[in-house]
Amino acid sequence: MANQVQTVAFLESGIMKVTQEKLSGSRVGLEIEIPAEMSKKVYEKVVQDLSRTAKIPGFRKGKVPRQVLLQRFGSESIKQAVLEDLIQDGFKSALQQEDIPAIGNYQVLSSFDELVKHYQPGESFTFSAAVDVPPEVQLGDYASLKVQAEENPYDVAEVDQFLEERRTEKATLIPVEGRNAQSGDVAVVDYTGKYLPLEDGEESLEISGAQVSDFEMELSEGRFLDDIVKGIIGMNIGETKEVSVEFPDDYPREDLAGKTTLFTISLKDLKEKELPALDDDFAQEVSEFETLSELQSSLEQQFQEKAEQGATANIENAILKELLNYTEIDLPETMIQQEVETMLRQTLSQLQSYGIDTKKILNQETMAQMQQESRPEAINRLKQSLALEEIGKQRSLTIPADKLEAEIDKWKKQLAGQKFDPERLQEVVESDLMKEEAMKWLRENVTVELLPPGSLAEASEAEENVAESEVSESAATTETPE
Repeated sequence: MANQVQTVAFLESGIMKVTQEKLSGSRVGLEIEIPAEMSKKVYEKVVQDLSRTAKIPGFRKGKVPRQVLLQRFGSESIKQAVLEDLIQDGFKSALQQEDIPAIGNYQVLSSFDELVKHYQPGESFTFSAAVDVPPEVQLGDYASLKVQAEENPYDVAEVDQFLEERRTEKATLIPVEGRNAQSGDVAVVDYTGKYLPLEDGEESLEISGAQVSDFEMELSEGRFLDDIVKGIIGMNIGETKEVSVEFPDDYPREDLAGKTTLFTISLKDLKEKELPALDDDFAQEVSEFETLSELQSSLEQQFQEKAEQGATANIENAILKELLNYTEIDLPETMIQQEVETMLRQTLSQLQSYGIDTKKILNQETMAQMQQESRPEAINRLKQSLALEEIGKQRSLTIPADKLEAEIDKWKKQLAGQKFDPERLQEVVESDLMKEEAMKWLRENVTVELLPPGSLAEASEAEENVAESEVSESAATTETPE
């Protein structure tokens, strides 16, 4: 075998030969020779244990002759039990001897049936197995990495928008008299929806669930079906009118998606919002601040920090995406599966937080589909994470002691009352903080070109349009065989 390294380990009373081989998929193959002494010892132990526990009519427990045991249970089944113990113990000893950081369970490469067939108690035997190990990370010249990222400037209008939203929440509804419905009003309506007939003379059918009385809606964009909101604006209290409503193609109800319908709407009542004054009293009502000026200053700081965090996130995402082009890792399947499972747990937890009963939408088929769809992202996430760890090692980056201690204390408080491994917790925290330090180093050392907001999305859309155009032209010029 290529790339083999042979060593000798001691398996209790015998000498065990171990030969290593690097396999694809970040696996290590092991050829392990179990010595004759150990083979005999384990065989005798299995037979003795069976003799002590076997219940055979006509014999007292522990007094069953060996020949009777072999006839009753069969030599093949006994050899199977012996080999299972030998393989498990032999592989464990090989990992310890070779100091192999195994990931996940091992896989026996030898045919177990063949091992049983050729195994003779008291004779040495050899088996092959493989196990996943942490992958080697090969990095290119990441210091020369160049990326483009969108700016995320602070918009002073965000403060005013936030305050207006809070004022709207605290608004008082006042009855409207002497005018028609306007944008921003709150209307109380009855409505009935019908499908348009497909042919002349055909009767219109009512839409299931589209017969509502005393429904209160705000006449603002995005609050309800826009066609209905636009239709109500201009109506007077007591007026009834018919409004044509076109449902979008992606509407959740399949029976309405892409359909043109007719709604009969009656305006029963109309109210307008009276907003509270934007003063110190308002600031005290919606916040812990005493004055409006203090509230505005605090909001400015919050939105500025949010903008800075957004800009940093844009840069880091661009760096991580480009870093994949400088990273070569032969990922083990065990790590990929673990990352996929982590992503699925996060997805299911998020769905449950939305009030969705995941048990009703998940089955073997959907789970398999979700696993397959998550796999590419899982691979990229693993590569990016391992690349950051490797950069931390190469650059001899360190984590400030106070930062590490503070982060561990934070997690201990969150896990209070739960069982956890303190050593494992520290390993995880150190790994996460080291990746933060590596990302900080990249932000400070790689070349970043900041672009106006939305420019990268526009460029990407333009590239897609060009690609689609080229495909269409190619299809149009391709001759169809006769």
